[in-house]
Amino acid sequence: MEATSPARGGARGRNPRGQGERLRDEILGATLRLLDELADDQALSMRAVAREVGIAATSVYIHFADRDALVLAALERCHRDLRAAIDRAEAAEEGPVGKLRARVLLSGTWAHAHPGLYKVMHESTLNRRASMPFKRELADRTTRAVRRCMDAGLAPPDDPAAISFDLRAAVHGAVSMRLNLPDQPWPPLEQQVDRFLVKLAGVRLPAG
Repeated sequence: MEATSPARGGARGRNPRGQGERLRDEILGATLRLLDELADDQALSMRAVAREVGIAATSVYIHFADRDALVLAALERCHRDLRAAIDRAEAAEEGPVGKLRARVLLSGTWAHAHPGLYKVMHESTLNRRASMPFKRELADRTTRAVRRCMDAGLAPPDDPAAISFDLRAAVHGAVSMRLNLPDQPWPPLEQQVDRFLVKLAGVRLPAG
């Protein structure tokens, strides 16, 4: 998810001619790191991103008109990388149920490992002020995974989009509670995800 960049706050040489895209990637990587630390896009500044990369603030504005444009681009990249990671986890499993479980579980474990980014993705004011169509793809892929379970006779017939929404809402709640109340004796997230799959999707999980 993070582009290779120099040490934080260190001086950075100019990119060779024609490597503007590399600098853009470094800026996005730095933005994602800072958002994960801050958990608030409104607390992010273009100057702080420039310091993280080791460039002048004016260099950031060459690629992004303002903070909203920068955060949107960073979140789009974050979703792209998360989508790829979830697809890899799904591909490593056998059968429609195993693949659905891998997809839902990785979504939850990623959110718990990146609480700041997760908060910005779902709770920032930017979500109410800007369109984020790239978020739809993750939901659509989960819906397709649910449908494959139904088509294979491994889940009872139902509305796959509604089941997908219920699963995502349940995982969102489980992760949010863990992040906001970390001292509670929570069961392993994996166990909760398995219960969600059984109760909400009606699947039967393989033994073990």
